[in-house]
Amino acid sequence: MIGASGGIGKAVAAELAPVANVTRLSRRDDGLDVRSQASVDAALDALPGPYDLIFVATGALVVDGQRPEKALKEVSETSLRDQWEVNALGPALILRHAPRLLPRDRRAVVAVLSARVGSIGDNGLGGWYGYRAAKAAVNQIVHTVAIEIARTHKQAICVALHPGTVATPFTRDFVSPDRATPPETAAANLLSVIDGLTPAQSGGFYDYAGNEVPW
Repeated sequence: MIGASGGIGKAVAAELAPVANVTRLSRRDDGLDVRSQASVDAALDALPGPYDLIFVATGALVVDGQRPEKALKEVSETSLRDQWEVNALGPALILRHAPRLLPRDRRAVVAVLSARVGSIGDNGLGGWYGYRAAKAAVNQIVHTVAIEIARTHKQAICVALHPGTVATPFTRDFVSPDRATPPETAAANLLSVIDGLTPAQSGGFYDYAGNEVPW
């Protein structure tokens, strides 16, 4: 579990703990900085593997106090770069380690948290330029990784997942808690989707109910 101290990551790790050995990594507890290749490599090179599930729950909507843009005039070089580094570069640096950490002789899953707002086909509202673009980028990264991994790990599944709007510090300034899903429910939903995935679905983008999200 990478991003294990966040709302969703913590809930997924807790859901798995009674039935699996869970390795937890996070910035808060382990100093893992997904914006630094040296930090990611140091943390993941130390893992022995193989793992039947690699869950990447890193990401941020507000980076260094920069809220999502409501209009084009609010776009800045800094905000775009920060969103890219946290939400696309970070997962890409983590996924570099996936081929070594996955078993080759059985089913295994790599799940990366994305967001529906990263869908180009489902964008009817506009705004949120940096976050949308970074999530669209991570979707492409996941899809491309899935193609490469399939060549050597025939039973591996690599997907992007939309968790829905979850009641965490991540979303509290944008939606009231009564309109958001509790983290424990979101975790159970995501793990149910993961359990039902097949290698034929590798490279896809799915929501918390298992429905395919348009690119």
